[in-house]
Amino acid sequence: MPVSPKKRQSGGKLEVTKCVHGVLSPLLANLYLDALDWKLHFEGRELVRYADDFVVLCRTREQAEEVLATVQTWCEAAGLQLHPTKTRLVDMEQPGGFDFLGYHFERGGQRWPREKSVRKLRQKLHGLTRRNCGESLQELITKRLNPSLRGWYGYFWRCNRWTFRAIDGYVRGRLRGILRKRHGGRGRGRGSDHQRWPNRYFAELGLYSLEQLWREAHPVP
Repeated sequence: MPVSPKKRQSGGKLEVTKCVHGVLSPLLANLYLDALDWKLHFEGRELVRYADDFVVLCRTREQAEEVLATVQTWCEAAGLQLHPTKTRLVDMEQPGGFDFLGYHFERGGQRWPREKSVRKLRQKLHGLTRRNCGESLQELITKRLNPSLRGWYGYFWRCNRWTFRAIDGYVRGRLRGILRKRHGGRGRGRGSDHQRWPNRYFAELGLYSLEQLWREAHPVP
């Protein structure tokens, strides 16, 4: 339920108080919403909030509708308004789920990075692995790719391993494309390139495997 300040009348002049994605935005959100946190807490509601994004966990639809009405009333009194499209009731026993803090949450306790999170990572990796890259492959891996991969994994490590297998394959494909160009080829790495530069080749250069990191963090008994 993201919230944003509303237009306010002050001293006869119309003011628009807004700070979106600024360095002060999380601080202002915490100052504004602390009272809401305590209100819901004393009413026995289970709230999960980060800055101005929050989820309230309820056992029934009736409880959810009551909480939504409470939050709407409180926001109106505080000069805030709920985001009109991101605020909704979700039945976690039905498929569809919801996105929150970069994750997509589904029924049965499943979770994975939301599409936007994966797309942003792939865009970043694409920019780092252009086929005309002039760096040595090892330098590219250790100084530019690994820090990005490690940071992304550190946030999404709770997802299933298939998430990371797909990212691993994408990165190695981009690196094979670089090697292919350096050896006079064109286009993306394909076919015999997988035998010429197998996964082991990149591991020996120090490339992080997100799937391997996941396996190490989730050992099979």
